Amino acid sequence: MAEEAAVRAQAETVRRLKQDKADADEIAKEVAKLLEMKAQLGTDEGKQKFVLKTPKGTRDFGPKEMAIRERAFKAIISCFKRHGAEVIDTPVFELKETLTGKYGEDSKLIYDLKDQGGELLSLRYDLTVPFARYLAMNKITNIKRYHIAKVYRRDNPAMTRGRYREFYQCDFDIAGQFDPMIPDAECLKIVHEILSDLQLGDFVIKVNDRRILDGMFAVCGVPDSKFRTICSSVDKLDKVPWEEVRSEMVGEKGLSPEAADHIGEYVQLHGGLDLIEQLLQDPKLSQNKVAKEGLGDMKLLFEYLTLFGITGKISFDLSLARGLDYYTGVIFEAVLLQQENERGEEPVSVGSVAGGGRYDGLVGMFDPKGRKVPCVGVSIGIERIFSILEQRLEASEEKIRTTETQVLVASAQKKLLEERLKLISELWDAGIKAEMLYKKNPKLLNQLQYCEETGIPLVAIVGEQELKDGVVKLRIVATREEVNVRRESLVEEIRIRTSQC
Repeated sequence: MAEEAAVRAQAETVRRLKQDKADADEIAKEVAKLLEMKAQLGTDEGKQKFVLKTPKGTRDFGPKEMAIRERAFKAIISCFKRHGAEVIDTPVFELKETLTGKYGEDSKLIYDLKDQGGELLSLRYDLTVPFARYLAMNKITNIKRYHIAKVYRRDNPAMTRGRYREFYQCDFDIAGQFDPMIPDAECLKIVHEILSDLQLGDFVIKVNDRRILDGMFAVCGVPDSKFRTICSSVDKLDKVPWEEVRSEMVGEKGLSPEAADHIGEYVQLHGGLDLIEQLLQDPKLSQNKVAKEGLGDMKLLFEYLTLFGITGKISFDLSLARGLDYYTGVIFEAVLLQQENERGEEPVSVGSVAGGGRYDGLVGMFDPKGRKVPCVGVSIGIERIFSILEQRLEASEEKIRTTETQVLVASAQKKLLEERLKLISELWDAGIKAEMLYKKNPKLLNQLQYCEETGIPLVAIVGEQELKDGVVKLRIVATREEVNVRRESLVEEIRIRTSQC
């Protein structure tokens, strides 16, 4: 019996030793992993090997930048609402097949996502294609909507000119069967209103029509199969000279030199109603049914724009092409005109700041029965607008308020934290935007200096005497004037005074 017990004890000891070794090996592995992670993160001194940066083509926005953005968004949303638009939102990613084949040569800029759930997905490239999918999916045939959201393009970013890989678009669209050019004219009026309201400087809104372009290509001898690719070459005319565009069309895209030269005669023309009349009499274009249709609608559009009083900023420009495949009729693009800087600095080139057009066939591409819903819309290039506004404010050295606080609740003596908390709670409950310093006994001077630094216009001061008298001392920061206000009248007094700011 003793021998058996000794054997069992020895076996148990061996088992424990093996278990301990296994545990030690497991611990050693975990320690090795932790040491490896630590080495990746940095040394004991906290030095990190990875680079703290935002991904290429993106940026962070601090409180000052966000204050500028909110100003611009407010002006744009106000305009969209003034014109009766409803607001919608769509997912940030779509099924890949939804976006494929809608953007012509720009399709290579779509961000594809790794398949993680049995669906091939892509980040949205713009807000127009998701809108068309939304209309078809919900069988909507009539809506006026706006949509402000981020879109993504795997582009070569030029962030100094407001060109990013992640950026906001502000879209306004009218969907439905209406009489020709009335909604189109309203879209151009909206662009005019927004650019005037934001005071970005002088601008011109170029307009053209895809039917005029297609008719022009046909009479110039461009084969049907090359219409879209030649269109994307013409679209570069605002960035490169005609010679380079001609060279691309002939050398890279196989267009005959004669056809390219004929195109050159047209695409360098721009004007107004007079040019439309001239082209309606053009012996070649006037014989092309599609071009004649487009020119007739362009004439009607200019008549409506004359009634809106904005033709001074509109240019009928035959070089405007807009490379996206889904446009079917009127197309337009707003461009800021370069201005001399007062300080003699180099003006910043930001390219176009708005664009859009008519896309009558896009919804039908998604509808199972191919039912078409005519649409026209405009997209505001908000990032480029932000770039200009930021540089303007930097140059002017204007102080930007990053909060909307109306009043700081302050105390004149020590041991008044409870009274400050009671008063600020009353103000918050009444809808007043109020702050206080997070100290039990802050110095009055520090509280007043905080208002100066942050631009808070009013200070509500509670003191022992004020509490006895049932009043609050209201200080106007800009003039340093102080008035005693009855506690029950304080909310109304703050409202009156901040409405005048």
